[in-house]
Amino acid sequence: MKKKILLATTGSPASFGSARVAFEMAQRYDAELLLFHVAGVPKKGFSYQEVNDVRSQEAVEVDAEYLAWVEEELKTTYAKQLENCKNARIILATGLPHREILRVARSEDVDMIIMGAHSGDSSAVYSKGYPGSTLQRVAKAAKCPVMTVHRESASYMGGFSHIVFATDFSKQSDSAFKYALSMAKEFNCELTLFHALDITSKVLAQNEIEDKLIAIRKRLRDTYGPKMGDFKNFEVDVWEGIPYVEIVKITRERMGDLIVLAHNTKDLDPEQAKLGSTLEQVILRANCPVVSVNRPDKV
Repeated sequence: MKKKILLATTGSPASFGSARVAFEMAQRYDAELLLFHVAGVPKKGFSYQEVNDVRSQEAVEVDAEYLAWVEEELKTTYAKQLENCKNARIILATGLPHREILRVARSEDVDMIIMGAHSGDSSAVYSKGYPGSTLQRVAKAAKCPVMTVHRESASYMGGFSHIVFATDFSKQSDSAFKYALSMAKEFNCELTLFHALDITSKVLAQNEIEDKLIAIRKRLRDTYGPKMGDFKNFEVDVWEGIPYVEIVKITRERMGDLIVLAHNTKDLDPEQAKLGSTLEQVILRANCPVVSVNRPDKV
């Protein structure tokens, strides 16, 4: 399992779902957990002596007393989890959240980043229809998989038993597949290889849809079957509809507890690939954690 997990948290209720998953994974799979918090964002001029507190947005002076208070707040917030998770460290920083998360992820050589899709009111973010900008920037540049838990109801953890890998047959999807397969092998769980045929952009006759479904199912088997090796606990499926709706639906139907997929892949360069609308909507609506993979570095 992952040897080192970075939990990026604000310590607010909006991050409780991602924290629950991170602590559960660290305990269950004997991984080191880095509890990371950006205490404040520099004010204009990028002065790191005076910052805006990430929760209150009030201007505060960064000194040893302030950082000690922030650390104590985190210990109080996650007291029960820290009591049961012996291999955990708290790391504090000030700066722009996405830069600091990426910096620590690199310096600590973490195997996974876990975070929420937002740092504020969930309903407000949901109404805008996209995850927070910090997640966007972290997921784009991270060299390791990024797990997102948008809401606490998606944070149930009992170990992994069924992984849904959603593909668009792109270059990034190859990296996502390798990660999904490695997880399925390590945890000895089921793996569903899935593609959603998008029928929203063009009206198709029903016989055309059925022909496409047959062709895509064959392509799934031909593309990923030879890469399975001796792993036999998998199935392939293709549904037609709105892609993010179908991904969420099949995960619920198959009682999946993890979704793995790649970023928007119109640009094949990982430096340019952003979270596409399908991934954004899956993150917002899924009833389980979602892992996005953009690079082959740590799969």
